Amino acid sequence: MDAVTAPLHRPAGQVDDLVRMAGPDMAAVDALIIDRMQSDVPVIPMLAEHLVGAGGKRLRPLLTVAAARAAGADGPLNAPLKLAAAVEFIHTATLLHDDVVDVSELRRGKVAAHLIWGAPSSVLVGDFLFARAFELMVETDDMRALGILAKASSVISEGEVLQLTRAHDLNLDRDTYLKIIGAKTAELFAAAAESGAVGAGASGEASAALRDYGMALGLAFQLADDALDYGGTAEALGKNAGDDFREGKATLPLLLAAARTRGREDAFWERTITKGERTEDDFRRARELVIGTGALGATLDEAGAFADRAKAALGALPASDWRVALEDLADFAVSRAA
Repeated sequence: MDAVTAPLHRPAGQVDDLVRMAGPDMAAVDALIIDRMQSDVPVIPMLAEHLVGAGGKRLRPLLTVAAARAAGADGPLNAPLKLAAAVEFIHTATLLHDDVVDVSELRRGKVAAHLIWGAPSSVLVGDFLFARAFELMVETDDMRALGILAKASSVISEGEVLQLTRAHDLNLDRDTYLKIIGAKTAELFAAAAESGAVGAGASGEASAALRDYGMALGLAFQLADDALDYGGTAEALGKNAGDDFREGKATLPLLLAAARTRGREDAFWERTITKGERTEDDFRRARELVIGTGALGATLDEAGAFADRAKAALGALPASDWRVALEDLADFAVSRAA
């Protein structure tokens, strides 16, 4: 990885402070998740547990809880806990659907659910989790929070469809690409943070600031993921490195590399991305071009800029350990790819 152009952010381990601080709240969220993914139809909890129980820091529900605390919530959380569980269900449902569409082999370091139970079961259990998410949202009796997450679900779907229609388009411009990942990834980060603040009774200013934070954080996170596909490992990704390339996805590192090798490597990109004719050796070549042209470093620079924007948005919140922890989370989003 290009150590010179990679943005300078605090070590990824800093996010452990946030995980520790949110521990009691997240334990309650996890209990809710386990309870609400149960069903009398055995395959539903089995398949859901395969993905939900696969580990990870649960960044999106963690963000909901942390936003509520950073906005001033003190004492037991009520609505934000249910909203956090709903956020995780929405996220898990989209992953189940995405893996079927992308024919992915790994998810969170485990065999993708559709390869074990089949695509129909994966899609339908994803639908079940969406339904559970909306049940949780309704139980909060908070129409603002419900509206935020309902709109996010719609925007995410639009982003996925837009990505599908432009997936192999080498002429995709930066703004359109940011629109795609803003919808399919960053919108849920933004909604997770905003709904947490709203559910905690925060002011409009604080809620808006946390939405801005979540949106910028989500963009930084996805851009770092794009970079990891060419510069990371399966362990870091939770899926196979190179999956985006093998699926023919025109992500920012690839788009930048294609633009920077125009006239020299047009035939390679046309064959592998536009026509979808790829061999096992092609990823090695694509990775060399992405790194060699500086496209990987440029993508990380972009991610770093969004992380800085996320931290700046937190200036509207009162100083607190929670605010510092959210700043560290923005650093983590980028530093895991550096």
